[in-house]
Amino acid sequence: MAIQVYNTLTRRKEPFQPLEDGVVRMYVCGPTVYDKAHLGHAMSVMVYDIIRRYLEYRGYTVRHVMNYTDVDDKIIRRARELGEDPMALAEHYIEEFERHIRELGLLQPHVKPRVSQEIPWIVRIVEGLIEKNFAYVLEGGDVYFHVPQKPDYGKLSGRRLEDLQEGFRIEPDPRKKHPADFALWKAAKPGEPSWDSPWGPGRPGWHIECSAMNIHHLGEQIDIHGGGQDLIFPHHENEIAQSEAYTGKAPFVRYWLHNGLLMVGDTKMAKSEGNFVTIDDFLKEHEADVLRMMVLQSHYRRPLLFNEATVHQAEAALERLRGGMRPAFPQAPGLDAARVHELNHQAEEARRAFEEAMDDDFNTPAALAALFTLVRHINQARDAGATDAQLRKAQATLLELAGVFGLTLTPEGPATGDIAPFVDLLLEVRQELRRQKMWALADRIRDGLARLGIQVEDTPHGTVWRRKS
Repeated sequence: MAIQVYNTLTRRKEPFQPLEDGVVRMYVCGPTVYDKAHLGHAMSVMVYDIIRRYLEYRGYTVRHVMNYTDVDDKIIRRARELGEDPMALAEHYIEEFERHIRELGLLQPHVKPRVSQEIPWIVRIVEGLIEKNFAYVLEGGDVYFHVPQKPDYGKLSGRRLEDLQEGFRIEPDPRKKHPADFALWKAAKPGEPSWDSPWGPGRPGWHIECSAMNIHHLGEQIDIHGGGQDLIFPHHENEIAQSEAYTGKAPFVRYWLHNGLLMVGDTKMAKSEGNFVTIDDFLKEHEADVLRMMVLQSHYRRPLLFNEATVHQAEAALERLRGGMRPAFPQAPGLDAARVHELNHQAEEARRAFEEAMDDDFNTPAALAALFTLVRHINQARDAGATDAQLRKAQATLLELAGVFGLTLTPEGPATGDIAPFVDLLLEVRQELRRQKMWALADRIRDGLARLGIQVEDTPHGTVWRRKS
């Protein structure tokens, strides 16, 4: 069965068929680098990291492009407030976001273009739009896209052109031919970054940047364009209009994917709302896989609620998955061949259910449920006396499928082997204390280890321990 993908453009699920067999061209809108990145930014890029990982698991070669917007009104305003050079400010936050990519365990995009490095392509496309009468130049050097020239404008967002005259988000400028027209090139202002162009010095408008980077690095038509639902209008709507007007090819994007937003209560996490948690602050308290598990537990198209409860749920879910990788009990007697065969069959059933869920528009909650079912079967087999060899195939399946999500099933911190001899020695002492019925001292060892992050479990097959995440 083919992968089914929900396409924002058509408002339905469609079989996934890339332009080129076996190759996926995927563009994801990256951050505007004017301040520290928060968890909303991390959530969005992590969604497409998971989608990319699954497509690669299914055998596709994915060419992944994520841009940095380093030329923007927000950057200029922020730099002015701080008394800094706008390009230096942007560079600082690009370096910071690069660190976040590594810390969050994200796959590196194959290309990470910056607006400031794409000016020749932007100018080329604006020139082409002017030549084709889709754009016009105003006195002073501003260039606008003339929206009425594109009769199908609004097909992504569902907005009609007449609605855009009644207060929807539009760029104010009384000189425009139509209220919905949007800037392709902005004439230079004192103190702002600018580049030469046929219309005089200036800088690109926001929307033209992504069209230029798409066409430059992926071609005139691509397979997947991803971003948050807050980008559907006007950003992605304008991208479609200018890209298809320039190339004469439609659709510009075969599948538009939009992730839900990270919510704090009823409000989107955003700098403007003052309700944000930076990536740095989150990672001071939690490992990166906790955030990844939060993202996985909610379907990518739905809003994700951020609060202490959802963080704790993610931590518990991660611990539960990792529990499936615990070794067999030291004195495990082993299972009969029929029971081992059943466990291995359950592992294959988990793979089938995992793929079926992910093939259905990347349904990560249902795919996670398949992994939790496999963990339960592994734990039941371990409790029944399975040996490490008998658990191996099921655990390898669990490890592989969790890896498709980018999850690490071993907690962070010093390697278990570094402390293993010391813990084993303490447990030998504890066992001797128990034989001598010195229960209070034995419990002190168990409780002391628990405070240090070591969980001790007494089982019918002996005492075992593991590091808690």
